[in-house]
Amino acid sequence: MAILVAYDGSEPARKAVEHAFTTYSDEEIVLLRVIDAADGSTEAGIEIVREMFREREKKVSKKLPGEIADLIGDSDREFRTETAVGDPAREIVSFADENDEIDHVVIGSHGREGLSRILLGSVAEKIVRRSPVPVTVIR
Repeated sequence: MAILVAYDGSEPARKAVEHAFTTYSDEEIVLLRVIDAADGSTEAGIEIVREMFREREKKVSKKLPGEIADLIGDSDREFRTETAVGDPAREIVSFADENDEIDHVVIGSHGREGLSRILLGSVAEKIVRRSPVPVTVIR
């Protein structure tokens, strides 16, 4: 069994990490960092964009373990990190669907309501609706 935690560095994501490490202390934790790729890239710039994402992934991968260790207060706790590029909701659901060891998803939510939720959409809501496994939303 493994717990997938969507992590983007925001306060809601930090709360989701804390919840996952506390609640699922005996399970493998997989932190997924999705680099949001804006739609509309032209074919000519694709390689430049790919290189930019590779560099961003390297930076994230280097500092993420220390950031998480500080957050959970345990530098010895093991976890796995993964990175994806694309639409966050789609990539999180896809990762959970394609990896049989994922039994649960934990995500943070900004808790937007009303017009801002309608205009911006809700990543958490999309994940809850589409996920092949149970999802816990932390606010």
